[in-house]
Amino acid sequence: MSLPRPNLDDRRFQDLVDEAKRMVQQRCPEWSDHNVSDPGVTLIEAFAHMTDQLIYRLNRVPDKNHLAFLDLIGLQLHPPAAARTDVTFWLSAPQADAVRVREGTEVATRRTETDEAVVFSTVRELDIVPVELAVVATRAADPPGAGARLPAGGGAPSPAGAPGAAGAQGASHGALPAPAAPARPATDRRAELADGRGVPCFQPVPRPGDALLFGLSRPAPSCVVALRLDFPVAGHGIDPEHPPLAWEAWTGEEWTRCEVDRDGTGGFNRPGDVLVQLPPAHTASAEARTRGGWLRCVVQDTAAGQRAYSATPELLAAEAFTIGGTAPAVHAERLGEELLGVSEGVPGQEFVLDRAPVAAGGPPFVVETAGPGGDWEAWSEVGHFAESGPQDRHVRLDRATGEVAFGPAVREPDGRLRQYGAVPPKGVPVRVRSYLAGGGRRGNVARRALCVLRSSIPYIARVENRRPAGGGVDGEDVADARLRGALALRTRERAVTAEDYEYLTRQAAPEVARVRCVDAGGGGVRVLLVPAAEDDAGGEGRLEFHRLACPEELLARVGGHLDARRMLGTRLVVEPPYYQGVTVVADLVAVPGVTQAGLQRDALGALYGYLHPLTGGPDGRGWPFGRAVHGGEVFALLQRVPGVEAVERVRLFPADLETHQRQAMAERIVLDAGSLVFSYDHQVRVSGGRIGGSR
Repeated sequence: MSLPRPNLDDRRFQDLVDEAKRMVQQRCPEWSDHNVSDPGVTLIEAFAHMTDQLIYRLNRVPDKNHLAFLDLIGLQLHPPAAARTDVTFWLSAPQADAVRVREGTEVATRRTETDEAVVFSTVRELDIVPVELAVVATRAADPPGAGARLPAGGGAPSPAGAPGAAGAQGASHGALPAPAAPARPATDRRAELADGRGVPCFQPVPRPGDALLFGLSRPAPSCVVALRLDFPVAGHGIDPEHPPLAWEAWTGEEWTRCEVDRDGTGGFNRPGDVLVQLPPAHTASAEARTRGGWLRCVVQDTAAGQRAYSATPELLAAEAFTIGGTAPAVHAERLGEELLGVSEGVPGQEFVLDRAPVAAGGPPFVVETAGPGGDWEAWSEVGHFAESGPQDRHVRLDRATGEVAFGPAVREPDGRLRQYGAVPPKGVPVRVRSYLAGGGRRGNVARRALCVLRSSIPYIARVENRRPAGGGVDGEDVADARLRGALALRTRERAVTAEDYEYLTRQAAPEVARVRCVDAGGGGVRVLLVPAAEDDAGGEGRLEFHRLACPEELLARVGGHLDARRMLGTRLVVEPPYYQGVTVVADLVAVPGVTQAGLQRDALGALYGYLHPLTGGPDGRGWPFGRAVHGGEVFALLQRVPGVEAVERVRLFPADLETHQRQAMAERIVLDAGSLVFSYDHQVRVSGGRIGGSR
């Protein structure tokens, strides 16, 4: 709790008027008309109003002094964090030449009568390269015991069947590779396809690990490749909507899982197109004696509710072409070269950008000054000038306000004047090369909301974001900064307690939704990060599990910030928490007149909302770390859903979010101190009420 602020003068307008009238009675008793219609009283009220304004300004002095003290300790407002997403550019038709989408290309939402457009800019150049299908191959699952090959000198096993893997694990540091059964080679199927014969995609009875491989004429990183496949219309024992297949692409060291935008073949049950999003690291490799950009479709172990293949599909024809590409984008507008002003040749000079706040994650912020030979000299951004020398061309940027400052000169105790950072000569122009301005929660747009291409690009028909944007956080206000000032004085940039680690983490990454520091044992600490993520607008408030993944850049940034401030000898681990999947199976009885479908939807919404890592829990601020899930509280939660007459049965099942497997039923699901709950595939059955119609 902050200290009470003194009220330097508590008089208000009416108090001043009453005091003036009392003085009139004492000093001028012949003035007897004190009504508001009297001209003298009107003058009294006018002066009282002006005095009241002066008192209001006087009482603002403690606030101003408080902010001045915060400025003295170097406290700055946290700028807003910019939302990020991937934007897909779709071609109007396959092209013979590469289509380039330049860095900084702007896409936006539709502008309406009430809302301005939300603008995103790409942060990486994208080349949509044309490809053709060079070869089709198949590989049967490796025999038992030959699924991995140990590298020389130990270490992690390499994936079986990796392109060019034979001999790639040669003797390292003079050690011999461990003996292992070789992976089965891929079989080239070009001859069968050319003769019009059907190619069996897998073994006669497909097994997990069987693969159908496609060799492209060249790698196509970050591109959307369409595979036009011709299969006879037939059933093979699977659910066409949920086939046990996974598409993967070779990225140099391993097969990486690819996203599939559409599978028109229904799991190889009919002719159609498969749209595959290739990863940014897609690279060339050798397979089936052919070098190219390789991707494959692998049979997977069946998960709960899936059916396995009873027979192998047969491929009659295949072709490949590029129909689009995907580039990362940030909620900010890219601003080009901007002239800040002219240097006065004095230390500590400041300039202000035209646009603020400045979003992080874009190109490096670089300030340039005109050199003696006509060239521009670059000045790099630093967090502070404590380690800058008189010749270091450094600047400091306040991303919240857009202020750019050059190094100051500080007088030492012995009287010497020490310069921190170089000073540009007098009279030279100062400019900024390029920067991104924007950020905030407004950028957390829904999927497919970014549909307007603001920069015209030939052969691009449309754009879209295939998943919602996330990570946008509003900037810090003055009230929050005043509270943070007390914490900054207490910690003094040193992490000792768990609260210190959590505070410093929020300082390094304000876009993180939740932070928890737990004991790792043996003098170590674990800092657990939960990123901000929006629920899927598709229904019931579900949260997609992959949206809780922490980017490597975020983990590295927080780890570096804390590592410089931890106590000596403390082991530090920065990672996401362990998410314990929970599945609730409930039987409800509806009140007469309530529809079963509507009540089921409301009950699922209550479950997904309560067992939520960000917005769930008893207080609605996220499920508490390490708090167990009890069947009784779930029972009470469902009983409070409007339209529920009775809750007949509630069962809890722990679920593994990696394997998608449900475990044995439990009355109570216990979580570790560093674990959070995550809702996985709740099931609600409703009886009674009405079967159809609106509620």
